[in-house]
Amino acid sequence: MEKQPAFHLAFLVNDLEEAADFYCRVIGGRRGRDAPNWIDIDLHGHQLSLHKGEDLTPVQGYSDVDGHPVPMPHFGVVLDFATWEILVERLYDHGWPFLLKPRERFVGQPAEQGTFFVQDPTGNVLEFKGLRELDRIFEV
Repeated sequence: MEKQPAFHLAFLVNDLEEAADFYCRVIGGRRGRDAPNWIDIDLHGHQLSLHKGEDLTPVQGYSDVDGHPVPMPHFGVVLDFATWEILVERLYDHGWPFLLKPRERFVGQPAEQGTFFVQDPTGNVLEFKGLRELDRIFEV
């Protein structure tokens, strides 16, 4: 199988080391290159670049998805369901609070999935999806 290209996302955090601890220790990323004002994180093969900001309030609003108010903006990773379940347990083990608790949605539809939302220490919102069938992610 051909390796998929990695996605790159750069965003601001209030405290670099606190954010790096969350992305590595809590959700299982791996620290990469860094400089005094940024740190790269490998998250499931994707490059997150944490950049130093100050007094940030990342949530700008909400959008209804499947009857739930979903914070905007947000980002995350789409995983297979088994890996998603492991991440759910990892967050429970670390005592990290869920913004929207793990649940299943679109049951019986092509993109049936588990989902949950958490915030990093700055308040950036992450959604992790666990699809039962990854190859059906874009089906309607």
